[in-house]
Amino acid sequence: MSGLVGFAADLLGWYDRSARTLPWRVGPRERAAGASPDPYRVWLSEIMLQQTTVATVGPYFERFTARWPRVEDLAAAETDAVMSAWAGLGYYARARNMHACAKQVAAAHGGAFPDQEAALRALPGIGAYTAAAIAAIAFDRRAVVVDGNVERVTARLFRVAEPLPQAKPILTAHAERLTPEARPGDYAQAMMDLGATVCTPKRPFCAACPVSSHCAARAAGDAAEYPKKRPKAAKPVRLGVAYLALDGAGRALLVRRPDKGLLGGMLGLPGPEWSEAGPSEAAAAAAAPCTADWRALGVEARHTFTHFHLRLALRGARLARRPAIEGAVWAAPSEFGELALPTLMSKALKLGLSKLSAFK
Repeated sequence: MSGLVGFAADLLGWYDRSARTLPWRVGPRERAAGASPDPYRVWLSEIMLQQTTVATVGPYFERFTARWPRVEDLAAAETDAVMSAWAGLGYYARARNMHACAKQVAAAHGGAFPDQEAALRALPGIGAYTAAAIAAIAFDRRAVVVDGNVERVTARLFRVAEPLPQAKPILTAHAERLTPEARPGDYAQAMMDLGATVCTPKRPFCAACPVSSHCAARAAGDAAEYPKKRPKAAKPVRLGVAYLALDGAGRALLVRRPDKGLLGGMLGLPGPEWSEAGPSEAAAAAAAPCTADWRALGVEARHTFTHFHLRLALRGARLARRPAIEGAVWAAPSEFGELALPTLMSKALKLGLSKLSAFK
């Protein structure tokens, strides 16, 4: 591989010509003219982009920043409003931590994000990668920013034989050597753009790559084989039961899940814990929200999470009157879109309502 200084210069020259236009980004021309990124917008975009694509995040980011243009505005928002605006982005712990972080920045830092990685990492929901990205992009601090795109580019540049995730420390060490003192924020975004648009996972466009002369895998003709990965283990299947109760007006009973855990703090259908063995009949019956003529609806809501597949068997009942259930929310189907319903629960409600309507 040729000189590291030459690599950064080649990459930044390409970025100056070809940087993506993104709603949260201050581009290289604007930055060269003296414009500074808004740390709030950088932070918000990085939280949203965790395990989510740029195309998906764009509209959410625009809606969030129109509704809450400053971190103080987001901090003052009601939790339900934030969760509702987040609905559909998934990984809902991010939204809870995001709201907690906004409150802490507003209360403890006067609405100004810290500009050092260590102080950023002390905030809720900000880990090593996010702290480095904010420090570099928002404050132009020299920070080693390593996301999936950077791992892929670096693995090919150095033709790293170790598979992921074992290769992470090696790739981070290489990324540390590559990161320049000058323009570290633009450099971090240039690496991300290179991985997203040129050094893509399956078919890298090596002929269009601005740093191909530095790349060991390009020289060997096997760039698509990197990074090496171990075969993925099959995801386990967990089973559960969910109860759909409708009152006389056709409004569905929803309850809020515990704050901690999967879908924490979100509204959804009541039911027992999910497990690979599934709940026993006694456990399923004990988890029913009230006494009713519960019927198996003959359908399952199926959903895939990061680490497992879920099959949620639905049971339904029509109630002559509403039972007293602490914290219950009764909502008509026309109101579901206004609630912070995770995708799984939206699926379950749609399926359950289509079946329960057949029962008088």
